[in-house]
Amino acid sequence: MSYDFLALAQPGVQKLSPYVPGKPVEELARELDLDPQSIVKLASNENPLGPSPKALDAIRAQLDELTRYPDGNGFALKQKLAQRYGVGIEQVTLGNGSNDILELVARAYLAPSLNAVFSEHAFAVYPIATQAVGAEARAVAAKQWGHDLNAMQAAIDANTRVVFIANPNNPTGTWFSAAALEQFLAAVPEHVLVVLDEAYIEYADDGELPDGLAFLNSHSNLLVSRTFSKAYGLAALRVGYAICSAQIADVLNRVRQPFNVNSLAQAAACAALDDHEYLARSRASNAAGMQQLQAGFKELGLEWIPSKGNFIAVDFGRDAAPINQVLLRDGVIVRPVAVYGMPTFLRVSIGTGAENERFLEVLRKALGR
Repeated sequence: MSYDFLALAQPGVQKLSPYVPGKPVEELARELDLDPQSIVKLASNENPLGPSPKALDAIRAQLDELTRYPDGNGFALKQKLAQRYGVGIEQVTLGNGSNDILELVARAYLAPSLNAVFSEHAFAVYPIATQAVGAEARAVAAKQWGHDLNAMQAAIDANTRVVFIANPNNPTGTWFSAAALEQFLAAVPEHVLVVLDEAYIEYADDGELPDGLAFLNSHSNLLVSRTFSKAYGLAALRVGYAICSAQIADVLNRVRQPFNVNSLAQAAACAALDDHEYLARSRASNAAGMQQLQAGFKELGLEWIPSKGNFIAVDFGRDAAPINQVLLRDGVIVRPVAVYGMPTFLRVSIGTGAENERFLEVLRKALGR
């Protein structure tokens, strides 16, 4: 009889379920014998425009160097980020996607007997990263599907080391104001690291959401994480970053895997940062698609949660799983969010105009409209 290796795992790991990503196009095609070219995927908050042409050129220029290890310190990208945001290069930490940053924080600052606080309906990696190191995951009840910052502050105790907050939040798309953020940061004890997850910040209009980086100088316990996977269209390359105090960055680099961001990702991210026209097109496309989907939901008599991301959560007022199955059979992939405590919702990524219309057509069929 083989030994029970699950029983040997850390208690927090034993209780975890693996993170489930959006269903890949190829997987659905295999399951239902569909033509992959006919499938529309609106499940993973990916940029429907494809990558920046400048990023593609930068990748091609690096192909002959694939036998070389990447720059383990990511100097060029860190320098470009530091210059862009007016911070010291020693304040920047690179990650294999911003997900990697969340894992680094958990490994560096959490342990058994300690806890992390986050909101209900927040990104699934917060509890996963927390429980994986044996710490207590404290989910605070949401307020109108968003963060109840006052309740989150009240949940902090002497054993709290990390608070995860997201603006806007995934999967709800909800957000909070600069005044609310300032009030929260002022109330959080200095020994608690506040991780402000801004994975979707580039989709907001100027001044629409607080810029977390503007709070760094006045709050030394703040870390801002961002990614190139969304608005910059580089999800496959997995490159994200954190900006925080030099001391916190130094701690993260002590547990960061060597060469955690590959050469192609570093080069593409540097080029993408300079492609301002691409970013503007991404934002404009997202705004138009958001209006298109909201108009479709209104026509169908559906409710939704207002969103500042590149996705929207639509409420069917009943179990959404059967509706999702109809969408899948017609080659449309969206994201069920029952695991987030939202069983009546589906989260829909903003696609191209044609992809959005395809989704709405199939949704009308699923609802018998």
